Amino acid sequence: VQLVESGGGLVQAGGSLRLSCAASGSIFSIHTMGWYRQAPGKQRELVAHITDGGRTNYADSVKGRFTISRDGAKNTVYLQMNTLKPEDTAVYYCNAVNWGSVAYWGQGTQVTVSS
Repeated sequence: VQLVESGGGLVQAGGSLRLSCAASGSIFSIHTMGWYRQAPGKQRELVAHITDGGRTNYADSVKGRFTISRDGAKNTVYLQMNTLKPEDTAVYYCNAVNWGSVAYWGQGTQVTVSS
């Protein structure tokens, strides 16, 4: 499975960005896709994930501001990020997990929120 992210960038606080992650390869084996982030000096943390059945889970810090969605036809997962805060600044990584619990990662995309 290969994951390619896009959509990161620089935005002012209060602004919005949408991240995309396109999956290719053995996509039939994927059941959960999601986004993680890692800020400098901090551990990588879950932002949100979505199962193939559409069930979602969010970190408390992004609930009400971020929305994850999945387009099965395009094998793509999106992360709509609204009301961005400086503390959302991080490298965002796309993640996919297959039925054998093997995890795949994208290369990461930088999101920078200025105050």
